Amino acid sequence: MLSGRIRVAVIGYGYWGPNLVRNFVNTEGCELVAVCDLEPTRLASCARLYPRTATTTRIHDVIESTKVDAVAIATPVHSHFEIAMAALKAGKHVLVEKPLAQSADQVRRLIDEAQLRNLTLMVDHTFIYTSAVQKIRQLIREDELGEILYYNGNRASLGLFQQDVNVIWDLAVHDISIIQYILKEAPIAVSATGATHVRGTPENMAHVTLFFDNSCIAQINVNWLSPIKVRQTFIGGTRKMIVYDDLEPTEKIKVYDKGISVNHSPQAAHQLRIGYRAGDMWAPHLGANEALSVEAKHFVECIRSGDSPLSSGTTGLQVVQILEAASRSIATQGNPVRLPHPEKELAG
Repeated sequence: MLSGRIRVAVIGYGYWGPNLVRNFVNTEGCELVAVCDLEPTRLASCARLYPRTATTTRIHDVIESTKVDAVAIATPVHSHFEIAMAALKAGKHVLVEKPLAQSADQVRRLIDEAQLRNLTLMVDHTFIYTSAVQKIRQLIREDELGEILYYNGNRASLGLFQQDVNVIWDLAVHDISIIQYILKEAPIAVSATGATHVRGTPENMAHVTLFFDNSCIAQINVNWLSPIKVRQTFIGGTRKMIVYDDLEPTEKIKVYDKGISVNHSPQAAHQLRIGYRAGDMWAPHLGANEALSVEAKHFVECIRSGDSPLSSGTTGLQVVQILEAASRSIATQGNPVRLPHPEKELAG
């Protein structure tokens, strides 16, 4: 635990790094002391915006510095483990852009190192810090929707093609982390199919299905080859249903009092009767705070208090296990892959 201002450095100033930098600069109780990137032109841009923040192209300048308490890593996925492990061994608290690492084994080693040194290890599952997902979790926990029947997520856009991860590890990871956060049950198996349309690159479109012990099923469609950007989720319950559109400027969540009723009376056993219920729609008020701002503040607070983050190394491990299983399923054209029980994993 640390008192006073938490001195943070950001490693990686490419696609996501500038967002981390901007939010840590504006986080109370935090001081952004350094930014590291291999490209001098990016660092020059950073220096113009934040002239008081040191810049360097050498990662070890940051990791070995006694003036840095914590690092936020926003580099390509293949480098996450090496940089995060070096930072932990140097006594730094660590926040890593999603996914936490390339394999569950690497994540376990990071968790063990952080626990050994009593350091905060956190993964950037940004969507669970949005007011929209927080509200959905609240509605589910308060049983507003009834028993959850399905989760259907659609994420599509044109690009961003990556070399070291496929579209599941890039886009489906968001839905998997949301499902992990809002639902009361953990998935027991996963099936996935995917396709690549650019020679030499990973799968650019995929369909993922998560199976649960109960009647719930979660389906996730992700696509790097869409003419439009889509960030839409449907959640159906026995009482109410939700449409969550992250691209909506105001009413991101709409709750529908709609559903079906089934007549199971003995007299109608031979003739199943399904009725339809149509009620009101309402859009709950949501806070306007940027999710990454909430997350940056949470990271700093966890460092100071020693509390486990909402998106801890353990939650990052469970997400990576699902991603790995989905990739194995793709390799067998959709054969289901069983998932380890979260409690057994934690106990181990």
